[in-house]
Amino acid sequence: MAHEPSVIDLSAAPDAVDACIAETPDRPAVFLIWPREGAPYLGRTGVLRRRLKRLLADRPGPSRWLNLRPVASRVEYWLAGSALATRLLFYELARKHFPETYLELAKLRMPPYVKLMFSNAFPRTQVTTRLAGGRGLYCGPFRTRAAAEQFEAATLELFQLRRCQEDLEPSPQHPGCIYGEMSKCLRPCQQAVTADEYRAEVDRMAAFLRTEGRSLVEPLEAARERLSDEMRFEDAAREHARIEKVQEVLRLRDGLAVDTDHLCGVAVTASEEPGAVELWFVVAGSWQPPVRFGFEVVEGRAISMDHRLREVVAAIEPRSLAAQERQEHLALLARWYYSTWRDGEWLPFPALDRVPYRKLVNAISRVAAHEPV
Repeated sequence: MAHEPSVIDLSAAPDAVDACIAETPDRPAVFLIWPREGAPYLGRTGVLRRRLKRLLADRPGPSRWLNLRPVASRVEYWLAGSALATRLLFYELARKHFPETYLELAKLRMPPYVKLMFSNAFPRTQVTTRLAGGRGLYCGPFRTRAAAEQFEAATLELFQLRRCQEDLEPSPQHPGCIYGEMSKCLRPCQQAVTADEYRAEVDRMAAFLRTEGRSLVEPLEAARERLSDEMRFEDAAREHARIEKVQEVLRLRDGLAVDTDHLCGVAVTASEEPGAVELWFVVAGSWQPPVRFGFEVVEGRAISMDHRLREVVAAIEPRSLAAQERQEHLALLARWYYSTWRDGEWLPFPALDRVPYRKLVNAISRVAAHEPV
């Protein structure tokens, strides 16, 4: 994601170095201060010039402030137009230069997910903060673990999956649990159902998570309309109550909580270049290289934004990432989306071939209208 940096040579005469620092923009940026030997100092700031003056001040005597001027050889910096750009660039540079400690430097905490475990002979759910490479469906990321646990508990009320954590050894003599007695579990532990029958219920829950509830809501809505047309209003009211119950569960999802394999969207943020915005596409939970989108005029006429956006999307070649890196990308998205300092706009969509271009054009216009002059 990082483009070529601007460089300040600190080996020049002190007056020349001070002049270069004084000409540095006082804008958000990520920077590296390279010493003559050893690892660089990586930082991010909202006011680059002031930060560099503090770190590289030509102080003759001891000071309580960190002073890197005597040991530094050069400064590399990248201007950023948004808080999202700053965070993503800082993460990329930390991962590159500090492979052992970059997560600590970026202060990146993994968000929670509701996982449906397919690897188990009798699948169950669990709340986890780790995306594994094995078989499983992950719904998230959630804002907090409590939110994920609340959604998990409410979702299990719609299906008859087991709540127990043990590795089952089904037997008619198994003591079972209270959920089986309350008909909230199919009781595979007691061999009340076959493995195939239990798996069919698992598939229903997986479809619910993958379709964001549509697999349950749409058949219920069709049944309600049919019963209403047949003037069976009491039965229609019961179907309506079931729809409301499902929708109450769906309302417990946080804004980003979907099947991570289908988590797609675009963040629209301001750009460091005037008259442009940055488009940060996410495909299957992975950040793609940013696209700078300007407002071009050819022969006095503006080019259709819709047409240009379709070309941008068509040119995207989604990256395939390892589970660990994809987990980090999702953590970066969750940190930005759920933060109080979030800037720009987020526009979700199911897949690259289903981008809502009209909404995207409107989002770009709104972000561009708030650009600082």
